[in-house]
Amino acid sequence: MSMGSWAGVREQIEELAKAPGADAVFGSRGHGFVLEEPLGEREVDQLEAQLGVRLPEDYRAFLIEVGGGGAGPGYGLFPVRRAGDRWSWEGDGADLLDPGRLSEPFPVQGPDPALLDALQEECPQEEDFHEEDAFDEARSEWDSRWEALMWSPERTVGALVLSHLGCAYRQWLVVSGPERGRIWSDDRADDRDLEPLLGAGQEPMTFTLWYRKWLADAVRTVEGAR
Repeated sequence: MSMGSWAGVREQIEELAKAPGADAVFGSRGHGFVLEEPLGEREVDQLEAQLGVRLPEDYRAFLIEVGGGGAGPGYGLFPVRRAGDRWSWEGDGADLLDPGRLSEPFPVQGPDPALLDALQEECPQEEDFHEEDAFDEARSEWDSRWEALMWSPERTVGALVLSHLGCAYRQWLVVSGPERGRIWSDDRADDRDLEPLLGAGQEPMTFTLWYRKWLADAVRTVEGAR
């Protein structure tokens, strides 16, 4: 992808920020259409050296041409910032990212469906218990088993979380493995599994498609609110 692919995007977002009806865009109260300053190419080189992985080209170019985070899908694009000589992403759920494992291939295959089905069938039902305390204890034990399976750090190696949509719904950018460069949805807070984010034509959503769709939708929302 050419380095000029993001030309004009920062200026477009700055115009959106001033437009009447901008607050009608979902998540805009979180980011306010404010973008972080772009990173220098040398800074991105340092970030990648720390992570031990090269970022997908379109996201890399975005950091350099548009900004290090801010205005974007959901409640905004998690900013990547440097504290001392270390870089990290900041946002609701950014701590789920293990920067030391970004070079490992992202696991496309989740837990064994049969294992998930069996665990779901074992979920305690309140009507099966005579005492509330016994049900609460059984449910707490089951929740621990479910969370250990669904929220294992192994599930998201090779990916970085870039945005949240509220209610602990998040979206990840895969940086290593066969899904590199694609966005995955994370609705595990609602007991749904990680899954690739697809466009209207069932095409995989790259960072570029994901961000530009958000921008186009934001423009339509603002125009419709006038």
